[in-house]
Amino acid sequence: MRIGTGFDIHRFARDRKLILGGVEIAHPLGLEGHSDADVVLHAVTDAILGALALGDIGGHFPNNDPAYRNVDSAFMLAHVVKLVTERGYSVGNVDITVIAERPKLQPHIPEMRDKIAKVLACSVDRVSVKATTMERLGSIGREEGIAAEAVALLVPTALSDR
Repeated sequence: MRIGTGFDIHRFARDRKLILGGVEIAHPLGLEGHSDADVVLHAVTDAILGALALGDIGGHFPNNDPAYRNVDSAFMLAHVVKLVTERGYSVGNVDITVIAERPKLQPHIPEMRDKIAKVLACSVDRVSVKATTMERLGSIGREEGIAAEAVALLVPTALSDR
């Protein structure tokens, strides 16, 4: 088995959609970034790359490459899932924590879990998404952006259905 962690943070920006865990969420601000700035999927992507010892999302999808401008982060995660499969692994589970003061994310978590599970090619019971705040402390607490962290467990494909 292999374990990896991932973290991502983006500041809020005007005139952008807010996409978290592959779900568009109604909010007056989106997140600044080269891609769609989905901090949830970026953290999961980095966790899986870490488990495979393959570097980070920036090494695979450079933010100065126009090919990835405004790209759907699910595309990047799906590419990394192919790397998992090619190496004889599958996703055992992922555990994600989203850190944001606003918007309130609880109503969106079931859809996030479903979308993430589809991209990871695993059942939804292998995807945990939790939300917390910073209790108004720091940049996240001041509502300057959103962060996410993730842990991913990869298991040899032969063990994945047990």
